[in-house]
Amino acid sequence: MQQDTHPDYHPVVFRDRAAGYAFLTRSTAAGDQTIEWDDGETYPVVDVEISSESHPFYTGKARTVDSEGRVARFERRYGGGAGQDSGGGAA
Repeated sequence: MQQDTHPDYHPVVFRDRAAGYAFLTRSTAAGDQTIEWDDGETYPVVDVEISSESHPFYTGKARTVDSEGRVARFERRYGGGAGQDSGGGAA
């Protein structure tokens, strides 16, 4: 087995500054800063822009796309709505 092929996997704190949320996990990411965690140990910290605490999907603030309105607008413009003959059948 080859030695030194895997990166260093160590505890790291990821901090979401926008939400004021931080969590401790293991990662290969290396942070320039350190932080003292609740257990009294000092860990490297990596600042992230979005986490599960601030992402719109997980917070329930996601925008929904009005796909039904798009379909209705397409059918008004180009036809093909329900009840119309497709024009290819025999009478």
